Amino acid sequence: MPNRAPQQEYARRLQLREAQLAGLDLWDRRLGNGRVTVFVLAVAITWPTLVSQAWSPSWLAAPLAVFVALVVAHAPIVAARDRRRLGVGFYRRGLARLAGQWGEPLDDGAAFRSDEHPYTGDLDIFGPGSLYALLCTARSLPGRAVLADWLSGPATPEETGGRQESVEELCGRLDLQEEVAVLAADLSPGIRAAALDEWGREPRRLTAPAVPGVAALLGAANLAAVGAWLFGPLGGRALLPLLAVSMLLALVFRSRVVESLAGLTVSAGELRFFSRLMTRLERESFASPRLRDLQRRSSAAAERPSARLLQLARLIEWNDSRGNLLFQPLASLLLLGTQFAFAAERWRARNGRAVGDWLRAVGEFEALSALATFSYENPDYVFPEVVRGAPRFESEALTHPLLPRETRVSNSVNLGGEGPGGPLRLLLVSGSNMSGKSTLLRTVGVAAVLAFAGAPVPARRLRLSRLAVGASIQLRDSLLEGVSRFYAELQRLRRIRDLAVAGPTLFLLDEILHGTNSHDRRLGAAGVIRGLLAAGAVGLVTTHDLALAEIADELVPAAANVHFEDHLEEGRMAFDYRLRAGTVERGNALALMRSLGLPVEEE
Repeated sequence: MPNRAPQQEYARRLQLREAQLAGLDLWDRRLGNGRVTVFVLAVAITWPTLVSQAWSPSWLAAPLAVFVALVVAHAPIVAARDRRRLGVGFYRRGLARLAGQWGEPLDDGAAFRSDEHPYTGDLDIFGPGSLYALLCTARSLPGRAVLADWLSGPATPEETGGRQESVEELCGRLDLQEEVAVLAADLSPGIRAAALDEWGREPRRLTAPAVPGVAALLGAANLAAVGAWLFGPLGGRALLPLLAVSMLLALVFRSRVVESLAGLTVSAGELRFFSRLMTRLERESFASPRLRDLQRRSSAAAERPSARLLQLARLIEWNDSRGNLLFQPLASLLLLGTQFAFAAERWRARNGRAVGDWLRAVGEFEALSALATFSYENPDYVFPEVVRGAPRFESEALTHPLLPRETRVSNSVNLGGEGPGGPLRLLLVSGSNMSGKSTLLRTVGVAAVLAFAGAPVPARRLRLSRLAVGASIQLRDSLLEGVSRFYAELQRLRRIRDLAVAGPTLFLLDEILHGTNSHDRRLGAAGVIRGLLAAGAVGLVTTHDLALAEIADELVPAAANVHFEDHLEEGRMAFDYRLRAGTVERGNALALMRSLGLPVEEE
């Protein structure tokens, strides 16, 4: 593929797909009109001959042949038209993301959000307008679950490196990603890999090897007996005995049949998607070890997993058809419930322990593909270097990926690096309201989350060690649970302390303990910060209380004060969002009050 900017390549492909779609729409109309014309012509030929009683069936042979030919020719045109329409949607969504207009994301990840998680709520990882909503192109629930899992905790340096290598290889493979999106367009992401994996590992409930053959013979005999009753000379003499034996067999195994089929709750359509996607991946050639391993896991057996999942999908479709009122009598005669349950048990005995791994492999591919799309659409982002060793977070020109590009301001944040007196492990960030303190915390946190997931980050450089992330940024009161914001913050601080005691941690604390008086706040904040540093953690703490800046002075060289500034422009507060060394010298509260016409007592 030529080296074009993402916008140019998406626009080129969109124009091509729209032109192809227009041509296919034209052929669709022509063939549709042709079928109508042939039908009208056949009626025109037939009607006069019927009236004159001179009609011959042979006169319809030619129109019928033409009509059938048109139907056969029309089907692939409709299928190709639908694929091109989905391709148009694929590139329109890509262009919308590049323009910062996400529209309706495939999934905003709200189902994965938890208030108990140490950072996902504070860093806007899940939910409307979240990082997950920007990243997610996965269609299946396993794919979405894998992506959510990667955004919810740090991976090892080796794991992160493997993901990065795979993302780089998939980056720009638009034909593959478009085809996967087209394959999954009608997918309702309801399949739960864990549930299917659990079903696959359950012990067999139906083990009698002769029963399926007996049930098949009884079903055939029942059908023949019904035919004899309706049309044969023997009447229904054999029907009642056969039905009695069939009912007895069904009753003996009924409870186990119901249990076996009840555990198989997946959709046939979902399984068909996984089968098609596995088939598509089998045709690809990959170089990175992780992608080759995923391909091996999803296609290594002599009989491909794609074919085995298709077998299960067909079983489910036939079993579901038993719910059709018109088909139920025939299904009962043929003992299809019993036959399908035994067939499902045989499938589970052969494939059950592998099916979870198959779906997980496909889910991992979708997650890697989502990160590859993010990388392709942001070619100026860099892959971080995740290293072993002491806690560190060293960045240059770091920004937040959810902010509009035209308004982003980059800053460099360095923690854990070697200084004259030892590593710098705390930045105490002071500044006035709206100056950018909270955004800086989110920027650092999101960069760490992206890095550990295996994605590129919006920075000139990022080097960090594996760190658990703990954030206290946007806590809320809970009237239902009777928890104040201050008490909720204390609970979160305790969890972050526990993280730090358990291992290397990056802490991000916004306006620490601002819900109490200044005396208690000063002592409490100092205790929390010293405890986190003693545990070996690194992080940032923001405040607009200048008295807390003394804490950093007391902890030099392990801590340093930095700040954001503001100034008045034509009666309004203005910010440049640039991080500077030292402590902010003044606040903006009084100036903001004056600008809004609120009374302020002068000193």
